[in-house]
Amino acid sequence: MAAQRQQKQKIFVVDDDGSVRKALQRLLVAMGYEVQTFASATEFLGTAPVQRTGCLILDVHMPGMDGFQLQDELNSLGSQLPVILITADRDPHVEDRGAKAGAVGFLQKPFDDTSLLCLIDAALSGVQE
Repeated sequence: MAAQRQQKQKIFVVDDDGSVRKALQRLLVAMGYEVQTFASATEFLGTAPVQRTGCLILDVHMPGMDGFQLQDELNSLGSQLPVILITADRDPHVEDRGAKAGAVGFLQKPFDDTSLLCLIDAALSGVQE
């Protein structure tokens, strides 16, 4: 894990909950990642080119464009950005839908830091969980 963090990999966090964004940003910056947060899917899409490198941590349920819609949009635009889905939803179909759309990982809130960091490392190294 440490070798990849030394490269200052970019992590994008899209979640409508400000406390989640802040907590994830603090954790990931402390672990050596460069982090950019967004309060909505449309904010994320409107800020930079689709062909970004790094990893996207994406909340499933957000107002307006939800996480699945953003993932579908990124796929249709040819994005290769690995996606880790996060949600408080207990519906087992949520994980299945994300996996079918190409998400490299899924975490149910609340999740522990180690699980997230392992998924990020797998996503950045191209390993699908």
